[in-house]
Amino acid sequence: MKDTVGSVSRRSVLKTGATLAGGIVAGMPLSQAIWAAEGKVLKARSHRDIATFDPAFYSGTIEANVMACIYSKLTHYKPGSQWGWELEAAEKIEQVDPTHIRFRLKKGIKFTGGHGEVTAKDVKFSFERVIKLDAPTKLDWGSLDRVDIEDDYTGVIVLKTPFVPLWGIALPHAVGHIVSEDAVMKATKDGGNFGMKPPAFSGPYVLAEWRANEHLLLTRNPDWSGPKPGFDEIRIVPIGDDKTAERAYQAGDIDFTRISLDSFAAFKSNPPADTKVEKYSSSNYSWLGMNLDHPKLKDINVRKAIQWAINVPQILDAAYGGQAEVATGTVPPGIVGHRDKALVPAEGDLAKAKEFLEKAGVSDLTLTIDCLNDSTSSTIAQTVQAQLSQIGITVEVNVQDPGSFWTLGMESEGDRWKEMQLSVMAYVGMPDAYYNTNTWVQAQVGVWNWERFRSERFDELVAEVRTIDDPDERAKLYYEMQDLLEESGAFRFLTNGATPIVYRTTQAQAATRPDGEPLYRDFKPV
Repeated sequence: MKDTVGSVSRRSVLKTGATLAGGIVAGMPLSQAIWAAEGKVLKARSHRDIATFDPAFYSGTIEANVMACIYSKLTHYKPGSQWGWELEAAEKIEQVDPTHIRFRLKKGIKFTGGHGEVTAKDVKFSFERVIKLDAPTKLDWGSLDRVDIEDDYTGVIVLKTPFVPLWGIALPHAVGHIVSEDAVMKATKDGGNFGMKPPAFSGPYVLAEWRANEHLLLTRNPDWSGPKPGFDEIRIVPIGDDKTAERAYQAGDIDFTRISLDSFAAFKSNPPADTKVEKYSSSNYSWLGMNLDHPKLKDINVRKAIQWAINVPQILDAAYGGQAEVATGTVPPGIVGHRDKALVPAEGDLAKAKEFLEKAGVSDLTLTIDCLNDSTSSTIAQTVQAQLSQIGITVEVNVQDPGSFWTLGMESEGDRWKEMQLSVMAYVGMPDAYYNTNTWVQAQVGVWNWERFRSERFDELVAEVRTIDDPDERAKLYYEMQDLLEESGAFRFLTNGATPIVYRTTQAQAATRPDGEPLYRDFKPV
């Protein structure tokens, strides 16, 4: 549901062992495979490794970007500067009434491995499976009840109550991907999580090879009957640090990547040869989180002291070279629900912070702050460390690799959540603020709600907002949700950032969502 990554230690290398398009065999060294390829090859960077190929258990846009190449959806995001969707596997789709959406599939979309056509039965299985498995991603489906089948190609999505975000999140994003019921049931026996071993494909590409923390290779799907994709192969390399990715780009190892915000001005004024440099508004949101259940942070006065001691513009200058704007909450500008200002001023107030600490009767407080091992996150953590020292709080910075960091607050991964105190957090957002707020319902405590925030009122608002069409009315509820988060003292909102990208114009014409995320199947070769 959020852009995070699972435990690397549990991953295993996946090899299909099948003959690939162009005569390449899965299991060949990647360099050999690339040089052996005939035709166009797209080399792109992702900011972390993929964690699963199962749409019901995706953890962020990294998975969604890849799944969009190897599976089909009823609709998908249109590339361009404005959020919108268009038909994909659906020939037609319409909202019959507030709780019924009828779709009709295109004929002739096939699953690989002899698993037949994509039918309404597969759509029913794929969508209902997310709910039946109680997957963390079920929030994306909101009030989904079931899918009724009318014939092989026609079905009706039935909701318990209206669910407005279905059009902007569920259908065109990750949980909207359609998997083969026949293939999944044969692979898992019970329709459960197939993890890193997808049993069948239905998109323009198939997975040829995946090596943990090394690369992912996609090749043309010989069974694909739709429009021919632009590239014969797509090679995706996980590189966690933007600075490292910039060097890889300049060395010619990759042709598309996000770059750091503090490098944007330099790239823009003096770009590498044959390079397009672009910056997109981001739907992301980052913040400093505090574990409400940790004994050192149970007193709201301690949390308020931390909130008021943090000077956000100073952090953004240090971490982003002044290229990022201050966030007012989890909802970025341009999306319904964006607040004009936060409750705590961006610059904070050290005198007020000290007053809260005195009120708590705390002195010589020592805390830990966890962050990812990329340069931006570690700079944020170190700046927070320096700022809190000004009110007498000593902070120890724990820098961790993604596999370790993104399991910290998950109860399913052990008891490390009990030791969490402060954390530098960042999630990828979506065009509907429902996605940027539903993390903090009580059911998500110990899943994605690492602050362990609990509020009956917040849960009520999340349930209500998804039924409302009117943008002004929805916005009011999102304002209140963000107020509740901030009033808890467990959040200090930092930035929504931006997404600067570079790509080699001699290799590709890039296609992205309005937030700069790549839509690989829409990339065109040059």
